Amino acid sequence: QLVESGGGLVQAGGSLRLSCAASGSIFSFISMGWYRQAPGKQREWVAGISSAGTTNYADSVKGRFAISRDNAKNTMYLQMNSLKPEDTAVYSCAASTPTTNYWGQGTEVTVSS
Repeated sequence: QLVESGGGLVQAGGSLRLSCAASGSIFSFISMGWYRQAPGKQREWVAGISSAGTTNYADSVKGRFAISRDNAKNTMYLQMNSLKPEDTAVYSCAASTPTTNYWGQGTEVTVSS
């Protein structure tokens, strides 16, 4: 089970840190990532991190967002800086094992202009 937290309302230019807590060890996840879905749009991939710590970002967030994972706390994070109104969306975390994909329920982020 994955549970997101940290969403909220923030002004443009502000920051938020999202957390994705797993109910068990995240050592078994070969990859973890963040996705978002804005109102009226399809879900899009935002950032990913491998079990080795390799990170990747969508071009729209590169240089502003940072993904990380703390295996000791079984938690993944998304630090979001320099937020823009177009970052407004429901953010969901996902994790994959070789056989199963897991998804969280999502946390809402609203960026006001």
